[in-house]
Amino acid sequence: MTGFGDIVARFAGKRIEELAQDSSIIRNRMKITAAVRNAGQFLAIQDEFGSFDSYAWRFVEGRPRLNHMRTTKDIQATSPQSDAFSKDLKQRGFSFVGSTIIYAHMQAVGMVNDNLVDCFRYREVQRVE
Repeated sequence: MTGFGDIVARFAGKRIEELAQDSSIIRNRMKITAAVRNAGQFLAIQDEFGSFDSYAWRFVEGRPRLNHMRTTKDIQATSPQSDAFSKDLKQRGFSFVGSTIIYAHMQAVGMVNDNLVDCFRYREVQRVE
């Protein structure tokens, strides 16, 4: 079965040039070529670890990190875990994967719970863990 990563990883010069002219996307050539390269590296991680999920969850020891934020000022933009995740991705050839964007990814996929303690989602997410 061919997935989206397989397709993107095969993009070459002509397709990248078409994307660079597509006004419906961010037309930064460096970001476009990084997306193609990252897709290939993503596939390599899947091969090595069985899934990207298995690889990623190692950075939080397989369990969501539950932070206890009381105000929005307490919410951080990075963590030691996102620093390590980002560094490892970069060593594997990824780009545009700084610690801040990786931390946002970790929040989005549930690896980190940064809901404020008085938010209804904080308790809901805590029960799932």
